[in-house]
Amino acid sequence: MYDSDSVKQEMSHVLDNFQEQMKKVRTGRAHPDMLSGIRAEVYGQMTPLNQVANVTVSGGSMLQVTPYDVANIAKISAAIRADQSLGLNPTDDGRVIRVPIPQLTEERRKEIVKTASSKVEEAKIALRKVRDDARKAIKNTKEYTEDDRKSSEKELDEIIKKFNADIDRLFAEKEADIMKI
Repeated sequence: MYDSDSVKQEMSHVLDNFQEQMKKVRTGRAHPDMLSGIRAEVYGQMTPLNQVANVTVSGGSMLQVTPYDVANIAKISAAIRADQSLGLNPTDDGRVIRVPIPQLTEERRKEIVKTASSKVEEAKIALRKVRDDARKAIKNTKEYTEDDRKSSEKELDEIIKKFNADIDRLFAEKEADIMKI
């Protein structure tokens, strides 16, 4: 049976996931969330960076990564360097890792926008999947009259329109942030 609250909840989950993806996109300024997707192999297993180190912003264009155990400093540094999508080159002094955030060129900014726009499409596909599942539920509900089905589908279209607009707004904000010099 169709339940608009559960559809909204599923679409909210898609929107939240999209927001998390957008936080990881580089904008040219240092931000601790830039490294949130990094996983380092410490103690024999792949571990998220935030579980093995503290990440802070130092100045406006430098991240400082302070490992909880300095024995892992080389592995953490290698994990940051290995993420080609970020294009970062960390250095360490034996206690902390400094990650300079280079200024983005116009070409690199456009590349980042293009990559981010693929995340927009992924989010919209996920929203459409939720909508399609809800439409199937509406069609398969025997108790619904034809008018109930049409009003439910109209409500569903309004819900997805709102969430698509939210995704477009978030992307427009991120794009403006990326393109700002």
